[in-house]
Order: sequence, then structure tokens, then C-alpha cells
Amino acid sequence: MTKTAVIIGATGLVGNELLKKLLQSAYFSNVIALSRRALSIRHPKLVNHIIEFDELTQYAALFKGDVFFSCLGTTKKQAGSIAAQRRVDFDYQFIAAQLAASNGVQHYCLVSSSGANAHSTSPYLKMKGQLEEQVKQLPFARISIFQPSLLLGNRKQFRVAEKIGSVILPIITRLPLLKRYKPITGEQVAQKMLVVSCAQQSNLAYYVLDELFNLSSG
Repeated sequence: MTKTAVIIGATGLVGNELLKKLLQSAYFSNVIALSRRALSIRHPKLVNHIIEFDELTQYAALFKGDVFFSCLGTTKKQAGSIAAQRRVDFDYQFIAAQLAASNGVQHYCLVSSSGANAHSTSPYLKMKGQLEEQVKQLPFARISIFQPSLLLGNRKQFRVAEKIGSVILPIITRLPLLKRYKPITGEQVAQKMLVVSCAQQSNLAYYVLDELFNLSSG
């Protein structure tokens, strides 16, 4: 197998786990990671290009492969404002998707969010939903959109709300009606993404909440 994976957001919670799985996978012989800073991981299959996301079009030639994984994301607190967050969560990702599509990448995998809706009153969920709608218009042969609930795992930045949620949600989601909203680890999402990237045959598929825990199929 001589498949090439391209990934952005490899330093994030899901992206970091996905990068490790891509490097371990026999399905992919080459992994191209595009990041703002050099990655600490070294591997014979890995090529790490340092890029400026504000100048993405200058790196168009790097967005070539078989599967493009978009795992980029930030928070309002980290970015400093909703506008700055949108630049990362919408602008960067959409431009990157356009570049991948124009280079003939066949499969696009996006980490979105539970509740993403282009018409939401929440700025965060709205930008996530708008991104989903925009990338669906691009000429990828296959598109996979992942909408996990609260993500658990070791982050570089401490998030108070997520820490509280990681304690409360596992308890309340034991109730039958709320079971599908249980938190999921970044590693579980990454594993589902790997499975889907190898197996999905449909043109468009959403993987939502508890569906992400089913790792047996794409």
C-alpha cells in the first residue's frame, strides 16, 4: 500500500493521537504533517513541513496525497476573540480544504463538533456548521465529518469547563436518554478516523456522538 496522508492540527488532542496512528498504520506509507512549529515526533514515514497558516496559498503544493485530515482548532480564550478563533476554525481549514481538493486529494476527513449548525446562535457551533456546509461543496470523492461530544485527554492548555465536564458528564450520561452524549477521548476519535479513512465507500458520511465509539466499520 502506498497511500499518503496529509494532516493539519497534529499538535492538538485528536491530531496528535491520529498522527501516531497514521505512522503505525500499514495502510499509509507516507504521512505529511503541516504545522506552525516543528513536531517532536520523528519517524521514517513522516515529513513535517513548517508553514505559516496566514499564507496558506503559498504552500499549495504541499497539500497532495490520498487522504487529508483536518484536525485544526482553538478556543476563544486561546485565540483572544471570536474573530481570531474563526480564522483558525473556519478560514484556515476551508482554505486548506480548497487546496487539497484542487490537488486532487480524494478523501477529506474533518474533526467538527457535536451540535455544529450553520444557523446556530452559538458563534462556535455556527462556524463549525458553516465549515461543514462549505467543504461539502468541494470536489472530494469522499468526505467524512466527525462530530464528537466533549473530548477527553491530556491537553497542553488547561481548560476549566472541560475539566468540570469530564467529571460530571460521565455520571449523568449513564441515563439511557443521555448515554449517546458521553464524553469521548481524543484517542477514540483518532482511531475512528483511521478506520474510516481506510474503509468508507460513500461520498459523504457523518460520524456523530456514540457512533464514534463503534470502531468496527467506516
